[in-house]
Amino acid sequence: MLQACLDPELAAEITCQPVRRHDVDAGIFFSDIVVPLRLAGVGVEIVAGVGPVLDSPVRTAADVAGLPELDPAALAPVRDGVALSVAELGAVPLIGFAGAPFTLASYLVEGRPNRELPATRALLASDPDTWHRLLAWVAGLTTAFLRAQVEAGASAIQLFDSWVGRLSPAEYRAAVQPHSAAVFSAVTDLGVPRVHFGTATRDLLPDLLAAGADVVGVASDIGLDEANALLGGTVPLQGNLDPALLAADWPTLEAAARDVVRRGAAAPGHVFNLGHGVPPETDPDTLTRLVELVHSIPPQES
Repeated sequence: MLQACLDPELAAEITCQPVRRHDVDAGIFFSDIVVPLRLAGVGVEIVAGVGPVLDSPVRTAADVAGLPELDPAALAPVRDGVALSVAELGAVPLIGFAGAPFTLASYLVEGRPNRELPATRALLASDPDTWHRLLAWVAGLTTAFLRAQVEAGASAIQLFDSWVGRLSPAEYRAAVQPHSAAVFSAVTDLGVPRVHFGTATRDLLPDLLAAGADVVGVASDIGLDEANALLGGTVPLQGNLDPALLAADWPTLEAAARDVVRRGAAAPGHVFNLGHGVPPETDPDTLTRLVELVHSIPPQES
């Protein structure tokens, strides 16, 4: 997986395949949430059936102090992969991608995927100074990773916070939001739309917006109309078809997709998408048919 992400020609090919096959309206640069860690020199591998596994978890002040600095030259495969993707996509825009500071830090602290995040939550609560130094390091890494993608031609960026829904709003505002805000602030000068997405974030949506996003991605745990109301009707939304419904019969999937479009019409803008990733067992023809359906819905219904 990581080898594919860091092979510019292969990354570009994987980026462009969904656009060719399904006629979606934008490409998303093929990468992985831990690619910036690998580029910085952190020992990490993606283990089949497990996910990212670190050589050594980062859990103490000394561990954080020992984290390496990213050599800008290490971003060359990312820049090259984006440039190749943009050239192949032509008029179709490319969205850059990066993991948000909290989620990336959680992988560093846990050492491997753990949905309960015990070590992460313990560090956050017991040693705030070390926690904030860790997230500041990750935010700098994420900023460099996103800037490289935009400078190579990406038309928008998305900050993806997979695990932040495990936190309360108070925890998020105190321990995480300043670092996500730092990333968004550091790329403002690039002038591209900034999307902020997290899973299980019904209670965090206003805080995700306040971190500095131009577009808020919405997971499938809340309707888009309700999300729009929580956000004051001020920001475009992205989402939020439940990925599990991709395995349903077509009438069920079609009805759900139309309902997402209908609810999204309440917002100032709506980018139809899933509420999370595509399950691996999904029939690709279902995705093609879904894109065709969304494209067929008249503007007055969207």
